[in-house]
Amino acid sequence: MNWRKIHRFIAPILVLPLLLTTITGVIYRVGRSWFGMSKDLGKVLLDIHQGSFLGSDLRTFYVFLDGLGLIGLIVTGIVMSGIFGKKRRRSVE
Repeated sequence: MNWRKIHRFIAPILVLPLLLTTITGVIYRVGRSWFGMSKDLGKVLLDIHQGSFLGSDLRTFYVFLDGLGLIGLIVTGIVMSGIFGKKRRRSVE
């Protein structure tokens, strides 16, 4: 199986949803904890973060695909990195 091709296919599709989810989640948490962000602005950020702007049916699909895509990128990235692969023996000269 060519993990690099899978990774290259998934990454461009998920870059915007994952960025949107990450950025709005971080802004919400930091804003509420450190800067006393209003609850109204926090609600807007959470709606974007959770995909509520898509409606109830698409929201579930959005959250599921976002999570599944992230897991897929992590798995393909780990496999490509080779950290769990067979150890190569160094030749002694």
